[in-house]
Amino acid sequence: MPVVAAITGTRQTRDREPGWFDALFAAYLEPWAREGSHFYVGGAVGIDTLALLWLSEHSLARMTVVVPGTVAQQPEQARLAIAGCRDRITEIVELGAGELRTPAYHARNRYMVDRAQLVIGFPLAGPEGASGTWQTLNYAASGGKPRLIVPV
Repeated sequence: MPVVAAITGTRQTRDREPGWFDALFAAYLEPWAREGSHFYVGGAVGIDTLALLWLSEHSLARMTVVVPGTVAQQPEQARLAIAGCRDRITEIVELGAGELRTPAYHARNRYMVDRAQLVIGFPLAGPEGASGTWQTLNYAASGGKPRLIVPV
């Protein structure tokens, strides 16, 4: 069944091999990544970029990339991933924040969750913290949305 899902996750992914994430996404994104599904993905480095690249290569799902300011303000790695997947991206939403601080990222996260039926989160393994990933997952829970939480 097609789904509209938001993906959130840690930026701290450098200690893992890319193949590790391929297997992770095959297990936890692929079941949802069917034609007719739609994913909202942030335009940051880490899980956002890795998920965008994986979905672009392995799914027929539509994808919307959401950034708090503009794509030009994103780190180079994220800009390159967005550019490389542009033919697969359905929409890019630039929320136009003047300052890229915590409130702008929270607004981006709420934008994605508000449009999703399901939130798939990839937080750092360990206790729940105050990260943007956990803030997004908790915001989804407060709205009664189902969450798939996959610690990395």
